[in-house]
Amino acid sequence: MSDDPSPLNPIPPVVVVLFLVIAGVEAAFSLGARGIIGGADAVGWRSAAIQDYAFHGQILRWMIETGQIPTEHLRRLVTYAFVHGSFTHALFAAVLLLALGKFLGEVFRHWAVLVIFATATVGGALAYGMLPGDRPWLIGAFPGVYGMIGGFTYVMWLRLGQMGANQARAFTLIGVLMALQLVFALLFGGSPTWVADVAGFIAGFAVSVPLSPGGLTRLRARLRHD
Repeated sequence: MSDDPSPLNPIPPVVVVLFLVIAGVEAAFSLGARGIIGGADAVGWRSAAIQDYAFHGQILRWMIETGQIPTEHLRRLVTYAFVHGSFTHALFAAVLLLALGKFLGEVFRHWAVLVIFATATVGGALAYGMLPGDRPWLIGAFPGVYGMIGGFTYVMWLRLGQMGANQARAFTLIGVLMALQLVFALLFGGSPTWVADVAGFIAGFAVSVPLSPGGLTRLRARLRHD
C-alpha cells in the first residue's frame, strides 16, 4: 500500500524531487548554452558536468585495481543519472520517470520507489563499468527509469498470475523498448549504454520482490502454487 491513502493517488514526493532535480539541471545547461544565464563560461557547463559527475568504466576498474574508493568517484554511481546529453534526452527520461513513478506509487510505499530507482541506477552503472574496452561516458536517468520499468513488470506479472492469464505478457513493455533500441542501433549506430538499461531493469525487478506488499511471502506462495 502507498503511504498516501488519497483516492487521487498523487505522484510520490520522492519522484517529484527527482523530476525537479533533472529538470533544474537540464534547464541550467540549456539556458547556459544559449547565453541566457551564466555568461560565457555557461556554454561549457554540460561538458564540465559530464567530466565531474558522469560515470566511466575506467574509473570503476581503477577503483577495483587500486582498492581506493574516493568519494568524488563513488558518487558518480548516482550523480550520472542527473546529467543528460541534450534537452530531448532529459525530457524523455523525466516524462517516463513521472509516469512510472505515479504507477509504482499506487503499489509501493513511496520510499520504496526511491529505492527501486537508486538500486537500478547503481546496478546499471556497475554492469556498464564491467564492460571491456574504452566506452563512452554513462549519463542520464534511463538505467533508473528502466529499474522502475522492472518494478512495473513485476507488479503486472503478479496481477496476471492472480487473473490466471499468461504472465509472459508482463514483459511486453521491456520487450518493445529493447526492440526499439535494436532498431535505432541498426539505423543510427549502436551504443553500449543499453547494457546499463538492461541491468537497471533486472535490478529494479529483483528489488521489487521484497519491497512489494506481501513481498517474498507472496512470491513463495505463487511459486508453490505453480
